[in-house]
Amino acid sequence: MWNKNRARTDLQRFAGKTSLLAVGAELQGDLRFQGAVQIDGVLKGNLLTSEGMVRISEQGRVEGEIRAPHIIVDGEVQGDVHASSHLELGPRARIRGNLYYAVMEMAMGAQVEGRLCRLQEESRPLELPQSLAVPE
Repeated sequence: MWNKNRARTDLQRFAGKTSLLAVGAELQGDLRFQGAVQIDGVLKGNLLTSEGMVRISEQGRVEGEIRAPHIIVDGEVQGDVHASSHLELGPRARIRGNLYYAVMEMAMGAQVEGRLCRLQEESRPLELPQSLAVPE
């Protein structure tokens, strides 16, 4: 589950559309993007995308809200996290904020100070199987 090669493979899906905030770098302000972004430094602002992936490395820190379909957190986040598809929390993840997710993987050691809120699929009316349907 937490294989380092897997994270690289996920980022490789977005070849040519991957951004990196390096260790020691600090960015103040919102970052809107398409593709993938890896945060190894500090972002003081929001990360926003409707298509793509966010990865916060062990050295990375985000002070703001994160919204993306696929989010991997191994570092620190101070703010709400919205993963419309998949949220992965590594063993060194430290989050102060609410988590909104469709599917979540959480490794032993991850820390969350906030609410866990599973996103509901669109509600569909309950349908009975044909064998149980009431004849008219």
